[in-house]
Amino acid sequence: MQTGPTVALIVAAGTGVRSGSSLPKQFAPVAGRALIAHAYAALVGHPGIDRVLVVIGAGQEALLHAAIGEVDFVIGGATRRESVAAGLAVIGDAGRVLIHDAARPFVPAVVVDRLLAALDHAPGAVPVLPVADTLALGGEGLGDVVPRDQLVRVQTPQAFAITAIRDAHAAWNVSAEATDDAQILRAIGMNVAMVEGDIMLDKITYPADFAAAEARAPSTLVSRSASGYDVHRLEAGEELWLGGVLIPHDRGLSGHSDADVALHAVTDALLGTIGAGDIGTHFPPSDPQWRGAESGQFLQHAASLVRAEGGIIDFVDLTLICEAPKIGPHRTAMRARVAALLDLTERQVSIKATTSERLGFTGRQEGIAAQAICTVRVPA
Repeated sequence: MQTGPTVALIVAAGTGVRSGSSLPKQFAPVAGRALIAHAYAALVGHPGIDRVLVVIGAGQEALLHAAIGEVDFVIGGATRRESVAAGLAVIGDAGRVLIHDAARPFVPAVVVDRLLAALDHAPGAVPVLPVADTLALGGEGLGDVVPRDQLVRVQTPQAFAITAIRDAHAAWNVSAEATDDAQILRAIGMNVAMVEGDIMLDKITYPADFAAAEARAPSTLVSRSASGYDVHRLEAGEELWLGGVLIPHDRGLSGHSDADVALHAVTDALLGTIGAGDIGTHFPPSDPQWRGAESGQFLQHAASLVRAEGGIIDFVDLTLICEAPKIGPHRTAMRARVAALLDLTERQVSIKATTSERLGFTGRQEGIAAQAICTVRVPA
């Protein structure tokens, strides 16, 4: 049995050119989270794993932070083998290592259990599945059938005794690149055990694989709704910003920022869906850096917090309460702006307006109020 911590190494340095995504595929979303975020959450939450290290490509730091936040990472190399070697070089006195491809987002805990148990008897272990399809040689036409009774599909994560896999990488001198680390271990004559894999570990490579992964994703998202409310005083000499749109009016809203009550209400509603306080928690009016600030950045910050927790914003409903100005002529522009700030379609944004029948401060045209409700799906 190996002694020392167990480290999981997530290899995420590729560009994913075959995936059809505008992002490297490991940062593309599936089921409300980046691929790598699913894998990271599964491995960091496993009781048998002491540390998770991510290997990314040069220049991908911002993408990693947006997908997961502040995590341990190292910059990889030009090939998968070089990236793994970069990770192995910095994990110190680990006893065992699991090496996993970020393109396999769903990692069942039971497979990790099997791999770690197998290392009690072998220097390496991999999850495998049987081959169900008929296999044949290709080329100009369909060739001979290849017997499949001894063939298996090899998946990741793959588990190794740290000394064995480090020795294997150091000894690798084959001109062709290895497709996985089990191949590198076998090259120095060491045994690789096989454990039962899982269809959840299927790899995402091509555009159609994303739809298949969405269908496989565990149904762990729950719906939440939260409300937001804001009010600001109307004063002469101020600009009137509503819903991210500058509206001509004889007075504007007064506040520490641009006082956009519409965006403030939506911001509070989004923060409420994840229990993240209110707008003043994140952007205190006592902080001079927010004086006159555009409220769109507050809204985008709230949206980023929701998405960082794996949330999906489904719908925004906003009601403005004022006697003047008339909201109708500006509704379309406001709806488009809110949708753009939240990266939603306009069909996911509703903007309404009403008066208070000349009652109260809004009825006296002393100020404008806004109420918002946001509906999101977040991991349970």
